[in-house]
Amino acid sequence: MFPWPSFLSYVIIMAFTPGPNNIMSMNNARNAGFKKGLTFNFGVLAGGFILMILCLLFSAFLYSFIPKIQLPMKILGAAYMAYIIFLLFIPSGKHETKNYSGSFIVGMLFPLINPKAMMYGITAMSSFILPYYKEVPVLVLFAFFLAFTGFFSTICWALFGSLFSLLFTKHAKCLNFIMAMLLLYCIVTLFI
Repeated sequence: MFPWPSFLSYVIIMAFTPGPNNIMSMNNARNAGFKKGLTFNFGVLAGGFILMILCLLFSAFLYSFIPKIQLPMKILGAAYMAYIIFLLFIPSGKHETKNYSGSFIVGMLFPLINPKAMMYGITAMSSFILPYYKEVPVLVLFAFFLAFTGFFSTICWALFGSLFSLLFTKHAKCLNFIMAMLLLYCIVTLFI
């Protein structure tokens, strides 16, 4: 029997905890507004679905090699998130134009280079889904479900960013510090 409670717990925790997609979505909505930031979020949905299909197709192969590739993936992911932390501390005049990217393409590519999203997909596919299901339509539905959950989490983070944009503008340094600490948390959890 499929372990729905543990699967759904895993999906919710992984999708809604701070990660590069969520932080960027919140920051885009903060800088440009919720509606303009939606383009990025729909890109995250498309890129997330592509990533989940790739995780599905290659999960069995990759799963046997994870101990060999896990450390390099973690190091690359940590370096990327450290770069985002660096961007958060660029003075606001330079920061907002560089750090806002609401394009569909950027949103689509973001999950494909996000180590948290990769580990999310590989773990979900290899630990929860593939041991129980082999039918292609069911597997594609699971891939879409995982991508849609990620999309929904970015929408929630964008809504939060948009609703509190005045607060964010007034307290930008403090909030950038908090976002940087959330990303630092993401880096630390990669190695725990």
